[in-house]
Amino acid sequence: MTKRALPGLLLTFVLVTTACGHEFEPPDRGERIRQAELTYSPALFDTVTWAEKQDAYVLGNEVYVEKCRKCHGPLGRGQTDYGRERGLTIPSLVEPQWAYASMDSLHKTIYVGHEEGMPVYGDGGISPREIDAVASYVLDVLRPEVIGG
Repeated sequence: MTKRALPGLLLTFVLVTTACGHEFEPPDRGERIRQAELTYSPALFDTVTWAEKQDAYVLGNEVYVEKCRKCHGPLGRGQTDYGRERGLTIPSLVEPQWAYASMDSLHKTIYVGHEEGMPVYGDGGISPREIDAVASYVLDVLRPEVIGG
């Protein structure tokens, strides 16, 4: 056997030995949410501290850009092409009467997600510190009551 044939042979071996005749099926969304609800506790956030509140905002902005902006948009209004293309009803994070406008409520929502489409981030998606940071960013930076908008 030549050295040139070895990569092709290895690829064939991997494909044959890993093909098991069925497709991977991720856990049911509802089940993931139920599991996250079982592991959620407000105490997860008791040890999260910030030397300066600005530190939370900087990290929160990074998390928001990476995890939230696609659905909620750069200003938190929820009117994104991504949502429209998928037929999703994505809430505005900046509505004055938004139901999740408290730190405790937002911690839980980000951690647990919900059936309407919010991802479950508490199952290893992001850490409690990152959840606290993005919650602080949403509540203190994006909300119009806070920024005078």
